[in-house]
Amino acid sequence: MLNFSGRVLPSHQRRSMADLTDQLYLMRGDTTAKVSAFWTMLVLSGLIATAGILGDSTATVIGAMIIAPLSTPIMGMAIAVVEGNRRRLGSSAAFVGGGALLVVLLGVLASLAVPQSTDLLANSQISGRTSPRVTDLVAAIATGFAGAVGLARRDVSDVLPGVAIAISLVPPLAVVGVTLGEGQVGLAVGALLLFTSNVVALVLAGTLTFTAAGYATDAYEARGIPPRRAYLAIGVLLTVILVPLAANTAGNILVTVWTAQVRSAAEDWIAGSGGSSVAAVQVGHDRTVVTVRTDEEPPPVEDLKARLTGVLPGTMDLTIVLERGRSIDGGRVSD
Repeated sequence: MLNFSGRVLPSHQRRSMADLTDQLYLMRGDTTAKVSAFWTMLVLSGLIATAGILGDSTATVIGAMIIAPLSTPIMGMAIAVVEGNRRRLGSSAAFVGGGALLVVLLGVLASLAVPQSTDLLANSQISGRTSPRVTDLVAAIATGFAGAVGLARRDVSDVLPGVAIAISLVPPLAVVGVTLGEGQVGLAVGALLLFTSNVVALVLAGTLTFTAAGYATDAYEARGIPPRRAYLAIGVLLTVILVPLAANTAGNILVTVWTAQVRSAAEDWIAGSGGSSVAAVQVGHDRTVVTVRTDEEPPPVEDLKARLTGVLPGTMDLTIVLERGRSIDGGRVSD
């Protein structure tokens, strides 16, 4: 811990426990101003994120990331774990849960108000946030460390931690709302898992950082809370986040294998049709879509289904999309 404090968090730049809790607990100090600012900025952030999701605009989504205030109660949960303060942990968790519900609701309402007729997975802002992986966990933990160190140091701008952490929070919630509004429950569950795992990762990173910075010792000296409780919480959080993400990563690998197998079977199926080719294969939660580029009628679909027997789950639906068209030979341009 001495090495950590000396290099990453010098003692002369370390905030006191009182300063840190004043900053992170919304129900401490000027609660009216803190709570008002939290909900105001969260509504605006949710609206901006939803607009960016529906418009597939990366720049707009980044704007939502910058002003999102969810990082404050999330880091409040981390310091509450270190303190061993259940009341403050519950209060911070309530703000996180209530804020998440609000952003999801905004996404649902916006999706219903602006009907979308396109494939949701064709929207890069949605497709990138509906299937969390271990790499997402690494990114969330890294931003959590950056935010926690920034909060604990006096010489780091207060804006930096919020910007670093908010990148993983409000956009996935907006995706949950938009996909629910479109009736895509499977996609919504994936985005919610991404948000939840990111929250747990941020709390884990914050708890690790604050414990290593000596705040667990401060809590022990002030309230007699043994530091081992913080270590136990760290172990529990790590287990909670690794299990679902590892399972989801295994699922992604399986989908990749299925996609290759379906493409191979579809290419064999369409091989007898001259000029036909498989343009794309998309394996989803409950449906596989094979896009075929052809100028003529494809072979019977039953033939492809027979080839896929034993490859895909029997409960998965199969859809064939035909892209029709023909080329015209116009000869040389100079003729």
